[in-house]
Amino acid sequence: MKRLITTALASALVATALPAAAQEVTLKFHHIWPPQAMAPVRVIGPWCEKIKAESNGRMACQLLPAMSGGGTPPQLVDRVKDGVDDLTITLPGYTAGRFPAMEVFELPFMTNSAEVAAAAAWDYLQKYALPEFPGTKVLATWVHDEGYIHTASRQVKTLDDFKGLKMRAPTRQTNKLLARLGATPVGMPVTGVADAISKGTIDGFALPWEVIPAFKLHEMVKFHTQTDPARPALYSAGFVFAMNQARYDSLPADLKKVIDNNSGAVLSRQIGRIWDESQAAGRKAAEARGNTILTISVAETDRWIAASAPIYDEWVADMDKRGLPGKQLLQEARDLLVKYRQ
Repeated sequence: MKRLITTALASALVATALPAAAQEVTLKFHHIWPPQAMAPVRVIGPWCEKIKAESNGRMACQLLPAMSGGGTPPQLVDRVKDGVDDLTITLPGYTAGRFPAMEVFELPFMTNSAEVAAAAAWDYLQKYALPEFPGTKVLATWVHDEGYIHTASRQVKTLDDFKGLKMRAPTRQTNKLLARLGATPVGMPVTGVADAISKGTIDGFALPWEVIPAFKLHEMVKFHTQTDPARPALYSAGFVFAMNQARYDSLPADLKKVIDNNSGAVLSRQIGRIWDESQAAGRKAAEARGNTILTISVAETDRWIAASAPIYDEWVADMDKRGLPGKQLLQEARDLLVKYRQ
């Protein structure tokens, strides 16, 4: 009996001596996509599996797809900042004007490589835009693959074809772009596009190929218009992979290191590459349905570029009003894109 008591006491002492870090950490990961979409399958799921493996099972994700955690897509940036969610991937551009410095990569005709833009955006973020994300630890940033035009009833072949079309746009810079091209822009997250086009609220939408199969949007339209690949793509929208700063700060040092080892410049570029690689599935789905895909000429693309040119001056002026060096920021973004394109 004495031996049993001694053993029990020893076990109790060992249990109380175990560090708090041995307890499981569950991170709520809230996002906009259905589970079968590219981002959950190729980015979110693998990332969560990696941090679980590298923490020996002590840290795991609770996945909340398709806004199942509540709220709306534009609220995700505040939900993660305020600690309602621990992790999210979202588009800052869903909250118009809230992240003006990072909007530089959403200006028209900036890039035609998500991987290149991801590398540039990460460097730019560290220099100029971190103050736009208080209470938030940004783990990665990138843009999606090239954005194009998709319409339900008629093909956009020339600049003049935009007249009379109500077109969905994801960000305020894309809204400005569509207005300059002659369309009537209608801002909304991708989650609202299918309903809007089925009801006739919009005639088409600006989107990259990657996301179209996830929301079955190739079934909602008949025509797709691409700009010439010899020029930068029509538009891009930026993403951030964000964590609540207080949640990160609460982690023990070794689990912080797991997060740190799976974030930053390398992760940003890796995700950008995945977005680039994922375009083919969208095109294939549209072709299989019998939709028409048109790539306009270099000359016509240049007409669109010329029509959108004032947007750059407007963005620079907006930055200057906010006390930020607009021309310097624009040139820095362009220089970084050239650097990583080489």
